[in-house]
Amino acid sequence: MSLYGVLRSGVSGMNAQGSRLATTADNIANANTVGYKRASTEFSSMVIGNSRSGSYQPAGVTTQTRYAIGEAGSYLSTTSGLDLAITGSGFFVVQDAGGTPYLTRAGSFVEQPDGTLKNAGGFTLLGYDLSAGTPSPSANSLTGLVPVNVNALGMTASPTTSGYITATLNSNADVIAAADAPSANAAGAEYTNKTSLTAYDNLGNQVMLDVYFTKTGSNEWEYAVFDRAGSTGGGFPYAATGTPAVGPVLSTGTLNFDPTNGKLTGPMIASFSVPNDGSTQTMTLDLSGMTQLGTTEFTPTGDTDGNAAQSVDSIEISNEGIVYAIFGDGTRKATFQIPLANVPSPDNLTPVAGNAYSISMDSGDPSLGFAGSSSFGVISSGSLEQSNADMATELTAMIEAQRGYTANSKVFQTGSDLLDVLVNLKR
Repeated sequence: MSLYGVLRSGVSGMNAQGSRLATTADNIANANTVGYKRASTEFSSMVIGNSRSGSYQPAGVTTQTRYAIGEAGSYLSTTSGLDLAITGSGFFVVQDAGGTPYLTRAGSFVEQPDGTLKNAGGFTLLGYDLSAGTPSPSANSLTGLVPVNVNALGMTASPTTSGYITATLNSNADVIAAADAPSANAAGAEYTNKTSLTAYDNLGNQVMLDVYFTKTGSNEWEYAVFDRAGSTGGGFPYAATGTPAVGPVLSTGTLNFDPTNGKLTGPMIASFSVPNDGSTQTMTLDLSGMTQLGTTEFTPTGDTDGNAAQSVDSIEISNEGIVYAIFGDGTRKATFQIPLANVPSPDNLTPVAGNAYSISMDSGDPSLGFAGSSSFGVISSGSLEQSNADMATELTAMIEAQRGYTANSKVFQTGSDLLDVLVNLKR
């Protein structure tokens, strides 16, 4: 009987509007939740074999809950460098206490006592450990990731492995005989110019390197690198009496300049062992930027990598997701890189508590990549993505759901009254 169908249709309509009101309530409750993605209730009609002739059999309405996961919210600037937002597509990869990976846009991370980073949902941020070499993201899985730990370095020292010096030498300088140059290790040695670099051994001890440049011929210069600790002559590699220093020359070679432009005729990279209590530590010194011009001004610039033994003072996260450890002396070291993950259909991810999402059959397999590359967005430190639920829209939807629920209850009430009329016909 179609009157029973009216009752069932009214009930299904009330259930549908109740579901719509439930999603609206969640959206309003999470209007200020970082990374929250609004839910919506979509209606779909049900039909029971009705033809164009005869009585109509109502079947009601069914609902499906959908999530606007692929829709970005607004962005809020913060004062914490650990607050991360993704501008563009992609998700952070996180894990729960059991190690199960999830995806999220909620980047309100806070450093834990053990150095890991957790967001407000209790999920730990994952990334690639750069100490293991250049990472290679997986095209169809979330493997190879480890918890990002800002205390991973602890108290560490990084030995110097490379450095460089650039300077302009005076082409009109007097020529010094090779036998009198510092590399000869003879009494009365002379040089034209000198500069110094600070290097570090494997234990973080400073090693002062004195680098001497000596003009030994037309368009020809000698360089010589000494360990200052082996000198007893006030910084010069020979003692005041002319006795050679305790430590021999670390490296020496010839710089040949093109007389037409004052540049080196070819690359020049010196390689030598840094004094390190018997341990082997090789350093390269790039001198390819040296030039020779008609000037007496000698203003060298240079730098080396490595750092003394010290703890991490702070961290910075770049737009590419690289986590830099900042030491007390201002040196920086890349420790982790935070990848981004994406799926073919983000709106079909399965939500879990804490504004995170698990992979589903409908979402497709995840792929990993780095921020700013391919189709992935960039990571903004000191920023958070807000909820994409709009309060005005949700309040309007709430009123519509309320009116719809009332109307469907009237349908049910009317059907019930008609059944009473039908039953009372027997009287």
